[in-house]
Amino acid sequence: MKDTLVFICIFCVGILANAQSKIPPTDNIRIFGAIEKEASYNIDDILKFNSANVEDQLIFNHAGEVKDTLNHMKGVPLKDFLKDVKFNYNKPKELNEFYFVFTASDGYRVVFSWNEIYNSEAGNSFYIITEIKGKSMKELDQRIVFLSSKDLKSGRRYIKCLQSIEIRKL
Repeated sequence: MKDTLVFICIFCVGILANAQSKIPPTDNIRIFGAIEKEASYNIDDILKFNSANVEDQLIFNHAGEVKDTLNHMKGVPLKDFLKDVKFNYNKPKELNEFYFVFTASDGYRVVFSWNEIYNSEAGNSFYIITEIKGKSMKELDQRIVFLSSKDLKSGRRYIKCLQSIEIRKL
């Protein structure tokens, strides 16, 4: 009886751990919110953008431990990806009030300000990744990936299975 109970507990923990590690892959990304026109891009659309080489990247967790190594990458600079987005505002100073909520298919979210993306050096290191280790995003388990390539603890803003970018205004 005791062995059966231990087996059931280990089995359940294994199922839960496996379920948490499986993030539903994404084949589309939706851009919506405080903008003039909502947009949606599938993988083929994303691959039509000009890609740039992205430096090899160590992915660190919050404690500074290496969790993954990404190399041989290409990606669409986020500013290029968002170039057709028209924000709803009356005066240019209102752009300071915009922020972006990037959401993965498992509900993980990361927030960026308009100034962080468009008015700082950090914004030049944001990419929608189109290739990792020679594999096209079509071949990647997570499909649509966002990477901030200059972060010190890069894992916090390494978004696998990105499904939407919501643009909000304060």
